[in-house]
Amino acid sequence: MQSPLNEFVNKPVIHRQLPLLLVKQLRPKQWTKNLLVFAAPLFSFETVTPAALINSLAGFLLLCFVSGCVYIVNDYIDREADRNHPVKRYRPMASGELHPQIALAFGALIMAGSLVLSYLLNPLFTLLLAVYFGINVAYSIRLKHVVIIDIMIIAAGFVLRAIAGGLVIHVPFTPWFLLCTLLLSLFLATGKRRHELFLLQNDKGSHRKVLEQYSYELLDQISGIVTTATIISYSLFTFTSGRTIHLMWTIPLVIYGMFRYLYLIHIEKKGGAPDKVLLEDRHIQITVILYVVSVVTILAYFE
Repeated sequence: MQSPLNEFVNKPVIHRQLPLLLVKQLRPKQWTKNLLVFAAPLFSFETVTPAALINSLAGFLLLCFVSGCVYIVNDYIDREADRNHPVKRYRPMASGELHPQIALAFGALIMAGSLVLSYLLNPLFTLLLAVYFGINVAYSIRLKHVVIIDIMIIAAGFVLRAIAGGLVIHVPFTPWFLLCTLLLSLFLATGKRRHELFLLQNDKGSHRKVLEQYSYELLDQISGIVTTATIISYSLFTFTSGRTIHLMWTIPLVIYGMFRYLYLIHIEKKGGAPDKVLLEDRHIQITVILYVVSVVTILAYFE
């Protein structure tokens, strides 16, 4: 009698689709979250060399691979619950297209290779990747079921991405920048939970049990606090970062970007996937482009 794994491999149609399924399992559409790696060269572009830019790109790719490994573990653990979700049930493991053991073996190989290569960039970057992976695995196993902590773990992932960008090009961050990153990440994580609550309002505990402990009122209050704190912190960052005071002209772009995201969450009922919003909402895209151009121009000509 053949094992389930042999039966899977012997199916010719599925076998031919295996490479595509493995790439899909890494969730490349969500790799936009890792663009935070480029925050360090953005604010230090005057001193960044071509070699440093190559290191940033390498760091971005390695972080994408490690985050892909996290998605493999998460989807493996959640494959049964994901079948009850209106969107996540189409993921490779949840849909039954990708055998779980093959996905885990692929993830182990990618993880080992990423850690080895990251050591060539900076041993501290290797440590950060290991911590990032460990925290997210703990999230997948247990912490995602702990109210409030689940949101904070999601935000911590974004902060680690920002720190990674500094490590690969060996530049420090100001505390204000890290605080802004944390608060903005909490803002996005809160919006994600609110969107999930909206999608599963008729049976909110069937997919993610922690949703039973949230309400619209609580999430809206958290969002309001974090929005205010983010705008204030970013404003203080522009004045106290040691760079030109003209960075203050980017404050309206930050305010508009956050308000636009709130509009998408509350009016258009989006926000479950921040990476998807970035790729699909033209207003957010233009705001991000204008922000990057503004920062580069200000630091190049007014400092």
